[in-house]
Amino acid sequence: MESQEAILVGYKGILRALERTLDGLSEEDLAWQPNPDCNSIGWLVWHLTRAQDSVISNILGEEQLWIKDGWHKQFGRPPEAMDSGAGHTPQDLAAFKSPDSETLLGYHRAVLERTKQRLPTLSKTDLDKVVEGMPFQPPPTAGVLLMIILDDCLQHAGQAAYIRGMRQGIGWQKF
Repeated sequence: MESQEAILVGYKGILRALERTLDGLSEEDLAWQPNPDCNSIGWLVWHLTRAQDSVISNILGEEQLWIKDGWHKQFGRPPEAMDSGAGHTPQDLAAFKSPDSETLLGYHRAVLERTKQRLPTLSKTDLDKVVEGMPFQPPPTAGVLLMIILDDCLQHAGQAAYIRGMRQGIGWQKF
């Protein structure tokens, strides 16, 4: 198995977790925050998808789907490449208006599809290339960055599931 194939297994797992977590949620559920300074499910799903879109775009040297495909419009947000939720204040979290689950999943599926198509085309040299412009010191290689964001996205998907459990209690998960 090539390393890109193994990495893709992880990225596909994010989608499976999100589909299960978002199934049947109302817009009120998506917007619910356990406390005013906590993330909502909708914000977490948006944020993790923005992170993946941003990093994959950077590695590929392509425009983010957020802007290129106009996803920002469906979220009622500006077409800003840096608009990913990093540094959001409690006021920003409270003001975030999540679209419905299908829009959240639609954006995530689009980002995953590009990842599935383009990741296998990266060579070992591509994966070993240092990626500048990211908030990491020392700057990571593309391969390491793919793993950093995979880990971050999986954690956020787990956080979204945990918040759903807080909101709805035990029994929401169907296996």
